[in-house]
Amino acid sequence: MQNPNEDTQWNDILRAKGIIPEKEATVTEDQIEGMLDQAIQKKTGVGAQDKALEDMTLDELDELEDEEEERILQQYRQQRVAEIKRIQDKAIYGSVKDISAQDYVQEVNNAGEGVWVVLHLYKAGIPLCALINQHLTQLAGKFRATKFLRSIATTCIPNYPDKNLPTIFVYNEGEMKTQFVGPLEFGGMNLTLEELEWKLAEAGAMKTDMKDPPKPQVRSTLNIFSGRNQNVDDSDDEDDY
Repeated sequence: MQNPNEDTQWNDILRAKGIIPEKEATVTEDQIEGMLDQAIQKKTGVGAQDKALEDMTLDELDELEDEEEERILQQYRQQRVAEIKRIQDKAIYGSVKDISAQDYVQEVNNAGEGVWVVLHLYKAGIPLCALINQHLTQLAGKFRATKFLRSIATTCIPNYPDKNLPTIFVYNEGEMKTQFVGPLEFGGMNLTLEELEWKLAEAGAMKTDMKDPPKPQVRSTLNIFSGRNQNVDDSDDEDDY
């Protein structure tokens, strides 16, 4: 969905026609300074440059400055919290969405202000890809403000090599922040839900409630590179994708 707060020509047209509301205002540094000046004027009954301020002692000025700065910063913090909550309330996803190359710009680059995107490139028949899709389904339900996407690798990137699968890209506001490429990045078929959650949280995709990283499962080199004889049934792959 198009973000109504983006500064785009299309949004300007929609606002002019009354189809979408005016862009919500955000607090700028100049506005904060103006608010501080107004607060001082209200408290002293004079302008910030008036001689009455010059008559104050240094201690009185420090006390006035501390009180007003604390109030302004608290007001700014409350507005930022409200903005973040508004973003989170609107950006409720809760599931993993399949996309194609045609969807990429809209779903990833234009995901919206403050929205984190996790994109999994996979191929049917690779057990580790199927395992990660299962984990991502659970994570999407838990972290509903994060957009979870998946795409068949060659559909999204032509000739993408199988040796690079699974691949996960992490984006924020259209910019790639982290990439995990190939089975070594995930440690093979013993990858747990908690390990993947920690890995994505470290990348910034969401805020985990785990205090410490989970202990990795015992792995073998064969487990990492193969995974073909593991416990993810290939017959379920069609359902997963």
